[in-house]
Amino acid sequence: MQDTPTRRPNRERSDESQAKLIAAARKLFVEKGYAATGTPEIVAEARLTRGALYHHFADKQALFRAVVEREAAAVAAAIEHNTATSASAFSALTDGGKAFLNAMADRGRARLLLLEGPAILGRRTMDEIDMHHGGRTLLEGLKEAMDEKDMIPMPAEPLAALISAAFDRAALAIAEGEDPKPYHEVLETLLTRLRPEI
Repeated sequence: MQDTPTRRPNRERSDESQAKLIAAARKLFVEKGYAATGTPEIVAEARLTRGALYHHFADKQALFRAVVEREAAAVAAAIEHNTATSASAFSALTDGGKAFLNAMADRGRARLLLLEGPAILGRRTMDEIDMHHGGRTLLEGLKEAMDEKDMIPMPAEPLAALISAAFDRAALAIAEGEDPKPYHEVLETLLTRLRPEI
């Protein structure tokens, strides 16, 4: 008697389809940009139907948001991985900064998160996404360094916003082919200058 092939649960198949759509969309958004990418191309790249796309996502913008969320989560995971054994909160800030720049060097990531994201989703939405991921780790790290008296006390939220902007600018420059070493050095020096004089 032949074994009947085991059917995968609907949830597993649904998750796989969603992952394929996000991967296909990311590839095309990076290669062509959001505006020049059509949903027929995305489903063809994913080898799925338009019905599958609209089952998971309301429209192309919702799919783009899912791509951005996935990229932001990957950056946050890299930061958390590289700061897990940092000696102090301040060390975690410098280690996390390096991890951020290295993670943002992934092909297309700076474009998706720093150029296309704000243009398509708006600055407020991108800030919300960031605060669930990399922005959250930065803000928590600054507060912890201040609690440990290893950083000059000041309002943490504005400081996080300004440091984040500096790192974003560095990430864009590196993505455009500039040497990352000077950016790493300057940003580490900027953070170091925020420490109290001993």
